[in-house]
Amino acid sequence: MAQVKPIIAVVGRPNVGKSTFFNKMVGARVSIVEDTPGVTRDRVYADSSWQNYEFTLVDTGGIDPYSDDPLLQQMRRQAEIAVDTADVILFFVDGKDGLTGPDYEVADLLRRTKKPVLLVVNKIDTPLRENDKAEFYALGMGEPHAISSVNLLGIGDLLEEMCKYLPDPDPDAEQEEGGPIKIAVVGRPNVGKSSLVNRILKEDRVMVSDIAGTTRDAIDTAFTDEGDDFVIIDTAGIRKRSKIEDASLERYSVIRSLAAIRRCDVALLLIDAAEGVTEQDAHIAGYIHDEGRACILVVNKWDSVEKGTGTLEKYTQKVRADLKFLDYAPVLYISAKTGQRVDRVLKSVREAHRNASSRVTTGVLNDALHDAMAVTPPPSENGRRLRIYYATQQKTNPPTFILFVNDRELLHFSYERYLENHLRKTFPFAGTPIRILARERNEKEEK
Repeated sequence: MAQVKPIIAVVGRPNVGKSTFFNKMVGARVSIVEDTPGVTRDRVYADSSWQNYEFTLVDTGGIDPYSDDPLLQQMRRQAEIAVDTADVILFFVDGKDGLTGPDYEVADLLRRTKKPVLLVVNKIDTPLRENDKAEFYALGMGEPHAISSVNLLGIGDLLEEMCKYLPDPDPDAEQEEGGPIKIAVVGRPNVGKSSLVNRILKEDRVMVSDIAGTTRDAIDTAFTDEGDDFVIIDTAGIRKRSKIEDASLERYSVIRSLAAIRRCDVALLLIDAAEGVTEQDAHIAGYIHDEGRACILVVNKWDSVEKGTGTLEKYTQKVRADLKFLDYAPVLYISAKTGQRVDRVLKSVREAHRNASSRVTTGVLNDALHDAMAVTPPPSENGRRLRIYYATQQKTNPPTFILFVNDRELLHFSYERYLENHLRKTFPFAGTPIRILARERNEKEEK
């Protein structure tokens, strides 16, 4: 299991350059950058890295402690929640404006947290202006770090200091095995996540409510079933932006849900049987697939669907059509309310986790690969044919295979997909994604 990426919150009053820094770090204009205070209304998050450290940056709307504007008050609450979820906080101030009253207020807010806080004096655009950071010692937040997000001055020193508070990178983290099976229960609000958790636990450990958004945080509960240890993670639902009334709490929920997906072994994606697969369901499914997690599609509230001849088969076809990239995920039809087929959930979880953790010996893997190439030979292009010398399994969770080839450009997506399908027919990989990577090998080395 990979290490869960630490969360770095970028906070401060409006218009101090937080979004510019964020965009430079993630290598794209993810956040809107304008000179008007309050442009960044929702937190934005993206993965970034520095040297061998990987982390998730969270950009926030500015904190304006003196404003009565409802939007700015919501942005303040949003930033406070980002602080609560963060492992390290970057407190941005403006080196051009100098020290302001709101800076003192934000500093007071951050002093109440036990998280590491680094004071960042932005807009120090030349080394000659570095002494402008001196007045910010008055905030009592430690050594000010002078940077320029626009010119990238001082960024390296800041990140080096920030990484001192992060866990050391673990190159073997992907290969960790053993321990309880971690199950993340994810999906849109009000699809029955907490009800399913209670059914699985056979007791009301999690509050159940018909009010969307009741579960604001991810709740971990350890339990044992038939001698196997599990940890089930009940997450907040993820809603479409147009349906969000309290954006701050909802964005907080999204971050926690993504973190739960990242640290789980198997994700249960709940779908409302009455509504079918929605666009937001597809987004969540995409998070699961991108993170390489085993997945089970759980259609809840099946008892509320009017049945007829072929209803289940037609519904399954529609789910498969809407989530084509999750064709490896089994589909279960349950009712958390009545308990119908809930007993099948853990059985499927065990199978998916076993398949995601499985290894194929190099000899058996290459026999299967040769069989696939005998039926459908590798493609050629401009007179050159793809040669696959041999394959080996690099890791598990998800099963990842390295193909040693003469030219990676010749391994087209369609043939890679063909090889994946052949591996799935040959080995038990139901419930888990498969990764196939190509690595070039000099033909002379094979002779």
